[in-house]
Amino acid sequence: MGSISVTDDLARIDLDVVHRWLSTDAYWALGRSRETVEAAARGSLSFGALEQSDDGDELVGYARVVTDRATFAWLCDVYVAPSARGRGVGSALVRAVLEALEPMGLSRVMLATHDAHALYRRHGFGEPAHPEWLMALRSTATTTAGAASAV
Repeated sequence: MGSISVTDDLARIDLDVVHRWLSTDAYWALGRSRETVEAAARGSLSFGALEQSDDGDELVGYARVVTDRATFAWLCDVYVAPSARGRGVGSALVRAVLEALEPMGLSRVMLATHDAHALYRRHGFGEPAHPEWLMALRSTATTTAGAASAV
């Protein structure tokens, strides 16, 4: 196992790999098109976890943040390659995201998860103070499972 670093340089993040992960293995993005993955990455802050080895860097994780860079951010599309799970890659991604967001002074950073509550709790996330205030537009027009309906 090589060392893990996290980059926010989209040119270093292989979007073909990200597309394969999200569209075939991520419950919230099954069937998402390559074009949608790229458009989302380009319109967001993207983070790639890279494992260094003698053969070069291999992408082993990805996270994306949608933000106005002033008041709000939504952490989404967090994915760790099956071969890298349990090695701290998810924590490295969340740490890098929070470090990048810190200077923005955001009043709210949110996310939705079905199965990674423990990971996010370790980084300060918890249930919203007023979950009854949260709503989601449920669109049947989207082809990406989980976009509005997962919230």
